[in-house]
Amino acid sequence: MPRTGHVRKINVAPDPIYQNTVVAKLINKIMVEGKKSLAQKIVYGAFDLIKLKGQDPVATFEKALENVSPKTEVRPRRVGGASYMVPIEVRGPRRQALAISWLVQASRARSLKEVDRAVEGLKNKPLAISKLATEILEAAAGSGKAVAKKEDIHRMAEANKAFSHFRW
Repeated sequence: MPRTGHVRKINVAPDPIYQNTVVAKLINKIMVEGKKSLAQKIVYGAFDLIKLKGQDPVATFEKALENVSPKTEVRPRRVGGASYMVPIEVRGPRRQALAISWLVQASRARSLKEVDRAVEGLKNKPLAISKLATEILEAAAGSGKAVAKKEDIHRMAEANKAFSHFRW
């Protein structure tokens, strides 16, 4: 929280096709250097691949977010010259933001070999679209790099629960 005053919450307009604000947040997270139309092509292309797989893209994406969103995280706290990693419960908006961020990071980190080639027409799609579609499908199934990141964070919070009395 800033010391200078209250931060106003920015309301994100829903995306034009699915009329969903969470999908709009995913588009904004994928966007690089202000190229929103390219980010929209990537997201909607990935959703088309999910449709080809026979699943509802928005429901699959929301299931993936549910599987990736963390319950607790560790934050550093300085107490008397020592720094402790204190487990803290993650609240709603940050939970969603972390989940979207981890999905995007995991899809960007995928190599060509890790991309799921089982989806029809995947060879004709750009690599970014297939990476994102694969990561969303794996996260919805409960596997993938984003889910592994969540489990790592939970493991660190469990290991540091002895310092939870430093929470304030």
